[in-house]
Amino acid sequence: MNRITCVVNNTVIPDKGLKGEHGLALWIDTPHGYVLYDTGQSRSVLTHNLKKLGLDAADIDKIVLSHAHYDHTGGLEAVLSKNDRVTLYAHADIFTPRYAFRRGTYESIGIKADRDSLAGRVELNLSSLPVEIIPGLWTSGEIFERGEVEGRSNHHFIHVDDEWQPDPYRDDLSLILKVTKGLVLICGCCHAGLLNTILQVRRNFDEPIIAIIGGTHLGSMDGDTMAHIIDVLKGLFEEQPDYYLNHCSGENAVKVFREAFSGRVENFAVGAELTFD
Repeated sequence: MNRITCVVNNTVIPDKGLKGEHGLALWIDTPHGYVLYDTGQSRSVLTHNLKKLGLDAADIDKIVLSHAHYDHTGGLEAVLSKNDRVTLYAHADIFTPRYAFRRGTYESIGIKADRDSLAGRVELNLSSLPVEIIPGLWTSGEIFERGEVEGRSNHHFIHVDDEWQPDPYRDDLSLILKVTKGLVLICGCCHAGLLNTILQVRRNFDEPIIAIIGGTHLGSMDGDTMAHIIDVLKGLFEEQPDYYLNHCSGENAVKVFREAFSGRVENFAVGAELTFD
């Protein structure tokens, strides 16, 4: 049995004493170990929600960071302060400084820890290629082919050769969990683009995608772009996967997906659990 629990997200299941924030962290419980996918924005919220959900950072075997942004890496210290045996997986470009142009200035929005400091505390596994983290759970690797729309924000930049350039989001990666009926695609923000990510999975795996979980960065898409994405999804799948959307997916995208794929779309709030055989 595989269980995925939402630990950090923008929304929460009410009346459970859980906290929400703009961020994402998912606890993946498999027969082969515990994996934490992203760490939310803050140490305090991650720590609080883990305790409320009866989960212990000391039990985590692997951490995977979907990309560098603070809302996915900000709670990392909450785990490392309690766990000195964890292995951390990410793309090597995760340590490239990231910025957002806000209120007339460039603000740092990347991971706070540097490569050398982390290497002294955890085992680092940095790769642009798909990696099997534990049996049946893979990273997508870097999404090199991006013929479809990306999950971009116009105010995201990197600084290269004294010039500000749009962030290429090279470090963006998702997870693929193999279960009995097929594949579960687990997304952090999908800055590389939901469709591009799905197409990469289809190139590397033969099994069908039965569920898509997490942030899909569709919140800022206009109507025409959303219509295109829906049309492509309808053509990609004979039977649509179930969609459990959260974080940066956006309320409008959830509404559009529900209209297009009735009965297959749900919000995935803090405290929610999904199980797969």
